[in-house]
Amino acid sequence: MITIAVDCMGGDHGPSITLPACATFLASHPGARLILVGQPDALARLPAGLDPARVQVVAASEVVAMDDPVEVALRRKKDSSMRVAITQVKDGAAQVAVSAGNTGALMAIARFVLKTLDGIDRPAIASQMPNFHGGATTMLDLGANVDCRAEHLLQFAVMGSALVAASGKESPSVGLLNIGEEAIKGNEMIKQAGQLLRQAAANGDLNFRGNVEGNDIFKGVVDIVVCDGFVGNVALKTTEGLASMIGSFIREEFSRNLFTRIAALVALPVLSAFKRRVDHRRYNGAALLGLRGLVFKSHGSADAFAFEQALERAYDAAQHQLLDNVKSRIAHAAPLLAQSGLAPEPATAA
Repeated sequence: MITIAVDCMGGDHGPSITLPACATFLASHPGARLILVGQPDALARLPAGLDPARVQVVAASEVVAMDDPVEVALRRKKDSSMRVAITQVKDGAAQVAVSAGNTGALMAIARFVLKTLDGIDRPAIASQMPNFHGGATTMLDLGANVDCRAEHLLQFAVMGSALVAASGKESPSVGLLNIGEEAIKGNEMIKQAGQLLRQAAANGDLNFRGNVEGNDIFKGVVDIVVCDGFVGNVALKTTEGLASMIGSFIREEFSRNLFTRIAALVALPVLSAFKRRVDHRRYNGAALLGLRGLVFKSHGSADAFAFEQALERAYDAAQHQLLDNVKSRIAHAAPLLAQSGLAPEPATAA
């Protein structure tokens, strides 16, 4: 059995979305069980689809709001559903935790409760972007680290390789996001990161293919794209907006006049297929990599379908022993990571 601890209170909608998603997920995953964490009143009535034999309810008296500062979530709300869910992973009651809550708070709490793995200075957020091949390109970091050093990007590449390898691709290709493919392009940090990644490839630590540009993310040129959190988050939000734009376009064309309705009706199968391919809900569920436990982040505005996808990704990660894979690859790259000379950052106090 794979046990997932679910922060049922997190996100824009809380239990009205998370509980139905949990019920649907359990129905299609007989090898899973859930620990539902939240305020007792909110979890008093569970959906009929939740099998009592595979569900445990754990009470939490507080909720981290989407606009709570990190300091409030970390230091004042020590019995929040988010923190209690992550603690289930630390205590061994669950293999992975899932939350749709405040991203900054989730990363801070996860880092404090679980700590970072040896050899990793900063955890990163990794998720998938749809590409033209009908698959997905894994990208990190997507917002956890706005200011990065070259050594951080090396760590991200190693962890991202472990994430994709856990899905069955033994030697996934890695690209460094840059303004051009040439090694001389980019600022000094990017150039230094390129040197480290090429050295890592020479050592057999990862399969680095060189620099990639923004459009290569969607072309599927490489399996993994590495960048700092600022750039990654902008790319993520752009992708999410694309599906919404296509949906709005279809609705608008159907509402204009008879001619546009007929034209839209003819094009509808193609537009609908494209919309489905780029639908960010299908790729919901970002891994927080670099921690001593598995934590997955759902989009805060996720509907039941999207939250179910996050549960699916968390389940697959635990089933394919992602944490062990990350540890193994970090250990292999340890000499180069140590050689990079990255000084450890001070621990955050709660």
